[in-house]
Amino acid sequence: MAPIDSEVIDTKDNSKVLNDVVAIESVIVPVNNKVKKSKAILHKIERASYFSIKRIFDIICSLLGIIALIPVAIVTKICYIATGDKKSIFYKQKRIGKNGKPIYIYKFRSMVWNADEVLKELLKDPKYKKEWDLNQKFENDPRITKMGNILRKTSLDELPQFINVIKGDMSMIGPRPLVEGELNAHKGNHAIYESVRPGLSGWWAANGRSATTYERRLELEYFYCKNCNLILDIKCVFLTIAVVLFKTGAK
Repeated sequence: MAPIDSEVIDTKDNSKVLNDVVAIESVIVPVNNKVKKSKAILHKIERASYFSIKRIFDIICSLLGIIALIPVAIVTKICYIATGDKKSIFYKQKRIGKNGKPIYIYKFRSMVWNADEVLKELLKDPKYKKEWDLNQKFENDPRITKMGNILRKTSLDELPQFINVIKGDMSMIGPRPLVEGELNAHKGNHAIYESVRPGLSGWWAANGRSATTYERRLELEYFYCKNCNLILDIKCVFLTIAVVLFKTGAK
């Protein structure tokens, strides 16, 4: 009886196993690819649905907001005229929007009419310059008018931004629009911050606002940009209402 060559048997068995593995992989890999593609498609549909619903919400809220804007504008104008200030009650400022696109946001003017010129003079003072470079604002800004202080404390100075929302430059909820160069000055991440439309309110504005550090502010804004969804938007709305009513963090 001839001896059995075990190496030949092992080689045949190994080849068979290898062929079986290849056959299984040829089935599994396409299935995995299909699953990944399906998940990607579902994710795109989910995001598209979310942003569509959000846009409808933005339009409805901004139309209502513009109606509320009219009586506030009348009272604000009367108060400014009473103090001898006959300049426009509206203020337009260049900011950075989604994908780095420059936009102009509207606000009720809460400062003296020549605030930009006054700022240049203030920044000549090392004390003011240091504070501005750190926070892009002053703890006690000498440019703010008495009426402007009321508008800021009640957050009514932001009402004209409903115009930006209806135009599509902004959303009701999102990271606050920053001035050009501000994000770079704080070593921020443009890809994250500018991935969504800036908002009238947002996760930072609803969680402390001016009472937080700038670093913490960016952390809160990044969180929203990465995790924005309807539930988070609803939370922002209710938190913003609480902030406005109790004037939390408003300056």
